[in-house]
Amino acid sequence: MKALVIQHDEYGGPGIVGDKLKSLGFEIDSFQVLDDLSNPVSTRPFPDPAKYELLVVMGSTWSVNDQRIESWIEREIEMVKTAHDSGIKVLGICFGGQVLSKALGGCVESASQPEIGWHEVEATNPESPINGLWFQWHYDKFSVPDGAEELARNETCTQAFSAGSSLGIQFHPEVSSGQLAKWLVISEEELTENNLDGAKLLNDTKINEVEASVRSESLLDWYLADLMKI
Repeated sequence: MKALVIQHDEYGGPGIVGDKLKSLGFEIDSFQVLDDLSNPVSTRPFPDPAKYELLVVMGSTWSVNDQRIESWIEREIEMVKTAHDSGIKVLGICFGGQVLSKALGGCVESASQPEIGWHEVEATNPESPINGLWFQWHYDKFSVPDGAEELARNETCTQAFSAGSSLGIQFHPEVSSGQLAKWLVISEEELTENNLDGAKLLNDTKINEVEASVRSESLLDWYLADLMKI
């Protein structure tokens, strides 16, 4: 089996999610949209998703609605729509979940408040692996597209939805303390603006990451169960 990971910059890799996919036997190809965060323009063509059983779209420092990424965001949305319409599994994570929502006719808008750090997510099914504490870093929220099913939410926004073989989530199941440390280096101004302590975020992640990793693996086991039967 093959998976295509769309990461938007050098900091947005699949982390724990990628490790789990490899353990399940997936061969992973990665496509990085941007070489430099200071230059959000990209004209490189997106890969053909038809060659893969799974498409994973990662997070981004940008908003889906940001005009500075207009050189590639509509092409990415169209690529995700093509994959979904073809029956390829699409897992959208944070920004990727917002891309998936827009690809399926939903909308993305500013959330009532940013969520940065560890937040509880309440699944509609209490036995769902989505239920629990997850790392978040977002300012926007996605709507549940027509015909899709909301799977989880919290006081801020919808946290997960499914549509056919696709799953959109607002939280970050891929994050480890090592990955977060890299995010913090490039986010000092952002943390100051939100009155957040990077050291505390990192320490909280070190405390929570073992249990969160188990939840991440359970989430992927659940989502990919039908593929693993083939």
